[in-house]
Amino acid sequence: MNISTKKILTIASLCSFSFVCGAFITQKLENSPITVAMVNKAEKIIGIGFSPAQADSMLTGLSEHRKAYEELRKLHLPNNVVPALNFNPIPVGFIYPDKTDQFLLDKRSIAALPADRNELAFYTIRQLADLIRTKKITSVELTKFFLERLKKYDPKLLFVVNYTEELALKQAAQADAEIKAGHYKGVLQGIPFGVKDLLSVKGYKTTWGSVPCKNQQLDVDATVVKKLEAAGAVLVAKLTLGELANGDVWFGGRTNNPWDITRGSSGSSAGPASAVAAGCLPFAIGSETLGSIVSPSTECGDTGLRPSFGRASKTGAMALSWTMDKLGPITRSAEDCAIVFNAIQGTDPQDLSTISAPFKYDGNQKSLKGWKIGYIKADNDQKSVTDSATLAKLKELGATLVPLEKPKAIYKSIRFILETEAGAAFQELVLNHKDDMLVRQGKGGWPNIFRTAQLIPAVEYIQANRARTFLIQDWYEKIKGLDMYIAPSFSSNLVVTNLTGNPCIVLPNGFNKQGRPVSITFMGQLFGEGKILEAAKIYQEATDFNKKHPTLNF
Repeated sequence: MNISTKKILTIASLCSFSFVCGAFITQKLENSPITVAMVNKAEKIIGIGFSPAQADSMLTGLSEHRKAYEELRKLHLPNNVVPALNFNPIPVGFIYPDKTDQFLLDKRSIAALPADRNELAFYTIRQLADLIRTKKITSVELTKFFLERLKKYDPKLLFVVNYTEELALKQAAQADAEIKAGHYKGVLQGIPFGVKDLLSVKGYKTTWGSVPCKNQQLDVDATVVKKLEAAGAVLVAKLTLGELANGDVWFGGRTNNPWDITRGSSGSSAGPASAVAAGCLPFAIGSETLGSIVSPSTECGDTGLRPSFGRASKTGAMALSWTMDKLGPITRSAEDCAIVFNAIQGTDPQDLSTISAPFKYDGNQKSLKGWKIGYIKADNDQKSVTDSATLAKLKELGATLVPLEKPKAIYKSIRFILETEAGAAFQELVLNHKDDMLVRQGKGGWPNIFRTAQLIPAVEYIQANRARTFLIQDWYEKIKGLDMYIAPSFSSNLVVTNLTGNPCIVLPNGFNKQGRPVSITFMGQLFGEGKILEAAKIYQEATDFNKKHPTLNF
């Protein structure tokens, strides 16, 4: 992230913002010579055959490469050092969906303080902001209210890693003082929030949900956290994530679904989704690489925004996949997603993957008349009743529906890009055998994925990214001319758009037979967050799925 070599080595030596959570144990490669027999065995892994003469000619080069690997591993590169290859998701001929920046919230009546203050638990950001702005409640009161709820329900839901209570009360008091003095910053001022514990905050542990890192403390504030605090928001807790951003199981147990605590919350943005759904926070920041906002938001009935790749800075965030990681809000409504996204989006000189793009959102839109909305059927071609009802509602709201061809199957062959980058980001775990300390040790768990990634040829990783260029261009051509499209939350579209970098908002659109929420995703053009947020708000105002909440009878 634009860090000089000298600074990188200094950081590494101090283990500051490094994955090295304990003493690094040097593991040297075998000193035995590389032989033709070894090459013959390696051929079976990579699926390429060489003649005996060709294999023999390769031995010197292979030995030199092995020495280079040993030298590279001596650098003990911190997790925050990005590859020199910077991913750009913009296709050839791309036209930005928005021409100018504009952010307009709808005009509404001022929210009233409820007779039963427990109802504040499920108020939206806009409603809470009205109460704070009109001095019907203070930020300190609201902060204490949500801290109490977090502490009340955490024993059953396990969504908090660490409270930032001292910091929160200080920030809340500052917000109240500023408002009293007539310095109102906007709708986020005084609003409590939490962050997934892969975002660093000075003075507090950043555990990444992992046993090897449970005592890790990083002396940096994540850019997203700084932006929210600059807007006046109040950080009250660091929330759980499945270990190293996978699933809902972390070193403290399993984060649970407030609709049914016998089920996990899904992940890896487990704590943010569970806490917001339980009315323990108005909003939280999650992350997604391959479903980590979409999946827990679905399971817990939240509204979550996965922005376009490059929209929000990842400085201060754990890296899992440098070309697929994205940070976004998990909230109660599309309007709340828009509010938080407006605060966190934008470029960052410390994160060279951020991309400057206009963001235009008008919350006063009430109709979809004139909109062209595409739709993709489920992979098994069986229509979901709730998804069909969503299509009917969008048509009723004025949209023209356009059938959309499914993505090319090439995405199945390149998703190992994520595994390769994750294997690089956490190679030290494998080298020092700390992968054995991770909670999940099955074939599909990170330890095995990290180990397997060490045998992925660099050439094949490059080839996969070349194929990704084709996928990005092909998908752009397919959806060009649409205002947006909708897709089942769990379909090939989820993989495709995490590879292409397109944004989505996931929102509840019904309930299954067990009474748990189900969802749909509104998908946008690259950097087309404004359109999908507007459409989702219009849809939610015409339905009530996002206004239903778990009873919390436990």
